[in-house]
Amino acid sequence: MYTFWKRTSPPPSLMAFDAPSRENCIARRARTNTPLQALVLMNDEQYVEASRQLAQRMMKDGGSDPAERLLYGFQLATSRTPNEREQSVLLAQFNTHLEHFRANVESAKKLLTIGATPRDESLDPAEQASYTLMGNLLLNLDETMTKE
Repeated sequence: MYTFWKRTSPPPSLMAFDAPSRENCIARRARTNTPLQALVLMNDEQYVEASRQLAQRMMKDGGSDPAERLLYGFQLATSRTPNEREQSVLLAQFNTHLEHFRANVESAKKLLTIGATPRDESLDPAEQASYTLMGNLLLNLDETMTKE
């Protein structure tokens, strides 16, 4: 992702992740995990757009059914295969979102307008919005954010 970085102050979203100012050299950054970081990951425009792009990739490259697509997205985000419990939770959460967005298509379209890149008009908006929220969930996992 690209962002503007001023000489003496990191972008506000990166400050939540303890980004150092560029006044000093830091050999190793401290690892932290705070609720504020989760709020940034779930709500910052860049991360919502990244989630939408992950959703689009899941829908186009991940297979033909939700279970395959969620498995593909999980593997992209974490570099491992989910266990059975994780798969069932992902699928249940996806179905909840899909039910909501099928009933509220305008809400789905509004979510899909966030970010600089336009959405793929060939994809069903309710389904894409549901996968976007699942992509947001996957990108917000501690396992995704703190890879070693």
